[in-house]
Amino acid sequence: MSVLHAETAGNSKFAVPSGVVRSRQAATRAAIPTEKWRSCTEKWGCLMVAAQAGKRQAYEQLFRELDQWLRRYYARRLPPAAAEDARQNALLAIHIKRHAYLPSKPFGPWIAAIARNKWVDQIRDASHFSALSLDDEMPVGDLGDAVISTVAVENLLKQLKPAQAHVIRLVKLDGASIEDASSKTGQSASLVKINIHRGLKKLAALASDKVAATACG
Repeated sequence: MSVLHAETAGNSKFAVPSGVVRSRQAATRAAIPTEKWRSCTEKWGCLMVAAQAGKRQAYEQLFRELDQWLRRYYARRLPPAAAEDARQNALLAIHIKRHAYLPSKPFGPWIAAIARNKWVDQIRDASHFSALSLDDEMPVGDLGDAVISTVAVENLLKQLKPAQAHVIRLVKLDGASIEDASSKTGQSASLVKINIHRGLKKLAALASDKVAATACG
């Protein structure tokens, strides 16, 4: 086994395998976004508490920083037009729900849940494009985002279990009833509901897996 370097422990030196050093370096790199995310969200939580107390400047600063973070968050997950819609919807939700935030709770999960939910909403809206026929009216300028959004939905569905993806396509994308989906897939009605629930939960999780990796200012 190769040795990268030696470390000092007390008065003795011992060799550290290169694989161990690489593991430590990888762990350190992985911890950086998490620490940065924790630092940002703690700051945002303090600003939110101040905003709840009526401090306008704190609220304006919080809104500016969250706006920047949401731009990056959605830019990685949605085509431009959809990302803009999701960002505006998320900011509106933050404004409406600002008094519902509990200072005793961490701010990170609170804001991440709002961002994730608006991302899922946008994906669901985008899926409507797949149901349009060639005779349906659609502005030419919208076609690009429609195609990208449809591809994004399909790529996400590929990450689900086949049984989950199948019933989500039937019920959520094609508009089939639970009974129709049950008949077409051979799954019981209760299993169709379970697979839809678990599949949508998985889709939501995909949006939050790398929340901490979306650098905050």
